[in-house]
Amino acid sequence: MVGPAQSPVTLEAVAALSGVSRSTVSRVINGSTAVSPATLEAVESAIAQLSYVPNQAARSLVRRQTRAIALVVPEDTSRFFGDPFFATVVSGVHHKLTEAGYVLNIFIASDTAGDRTTAYLRGGNVDGAIIISHHSGDEFVNRIADSLPVVFGGRPNRTHDTSEDYFVDIDNTEGGRMATRYLIGRGATRIAAISGPQDMPAGRDRLTGYRQELTAAGLPESLVEEGDFSERGGELAMERLLARGEFDALFVASDLMARGALRALSRAGIRVPEDVPLVGFDDSSVATQVSPTLTTVRQPSALQGEMIAQRLLEILAGESPEKGTVVPAELVIRESA
Repeated sequence: MVGPAQSPVTLEAVAALSGVSRSTVSRVINGSTAVSPATLEAVESAIAQLSYVPNQAARSLVRRQTRAIALVVPEDTSRFFGDPFFATVVSGVHHKLTEAGYVLNIFIASDTAGDRTTAYLRGGNVDGAIIISHHSGDEFVNRIADSLPVVFGGRPNRTHDTSEDYFVDIDNTEGGRMATRYLIGRGATRIAAISGPQDMPAGRDRLTGYRQELTAAGLPESLVEEGDFSERGGELAMERLLARGEFDALFVASDLMARGALRALSRAGIRVPEDVPLVGFDDSSVATQVSPTLTTVRQPSALQGEMIAQRLLEILAGESPEKGTVVPAELVIRESA
């Protein structure tokens, strides 16, 4: 038997639970800084308890179109400026938005900057947001996504229900399988891995693909160390792998980490690919800057950036694009394997 449909939670209900006025709740939702920290906490707690979702259609009637889009990157500045992945994604996003007459605002929002960014974006300063490279602990991402049109670069990594979220991602799981399958085809039986961070879908999915392919081939999981998608993280993870045992091939979940791993292998007197063939992931500019050049899984970052921006433009135009777009992975063979 189907029960009666529940009425949507109102602004008045949030105000009553938090013990403040309706106008105060409205100010909090719209990102105003003219409220005390205690009031902000009370209202946001009430919103969470009641699962209140602002009516975007109603809000859009009273908000002027800004022709501005926010690109939110929940990372520190060293990672943002040090990883070529971000440069190519931003290039794709910027190209598509410029064509459409929009201005792109970039927010590198980690730690306390996340709250300030959230307040600014919810204050009617942009028409929508793109969020890339977020981690499971980035709670402020939930508040942005619940109050603005948002498209995620990569599979959403939220504590909320993500079934209604829009995203564009590469098939990271198949990419991990593809890299591992290639190494198996070269005769490797003890394939070690440096994974990406496990608080990010890309890190988890690439590791999942590696494990799935080993299982399909009847091979045991060899050695795995977690990295953080940085060059230094890859170097440290490689040092830990070398201290743990022997392996005859290596899958590294990003080209930047692979460059760090190559440095550690060289110090240990291990040759790539003669002693240990290595496959990276991304096909970033790093792949052709190292020696040997990297066999790697291509992630078409600039194209992804354009597709992410296009999805957001479609949403802002009142269209209903598909929720999730997954781009196929492709293996690029060079010298390292």
